[in-house]
Amino acid sequence: MLVSAALVAVAAPAPAHAAKQAKKAVHGAIAYEPTRRALGYSYDLKSAREAKIAALRQCGDPACVVLVSFSNACGAIARGPGKPFAATGATRAEAQAKALRRCGNEACQVLAWTCTK
Repeated sequence: MLVSAALVAVAAPAPAHAAKQAKKAVHGAIAYEPTRRALGYSYDLKSAREAKIAALRQCGDPACVVLVSFSNACGAIARGPGKPFAATGATRAEAQAKALRRCGNEACQVLAWTCTK
């Protein structure tokens, strides 16, 4: 009798509140200004807005613009002879590969990357 009671307890579904304890979203962003090549990035902030503001502040130039923002992921920017290209991915490697692929030139290089936890 005790064994069957233990099996029932193990097989019982998790309480509904356990599903709400899923990983909270954290945000990041990368800002860039191409003339001075100023960069700024942020990660693990509570909102997309906070992440963008932090990246712009770190970039430090009034002409900086946010090229990519993301949640629970990674972001990267690459640049070659032309404009910069941004991408996101589940990992640093994925974000960088996507940014380089979008850049589409052998001279392209990753300028910046960052990931949230």
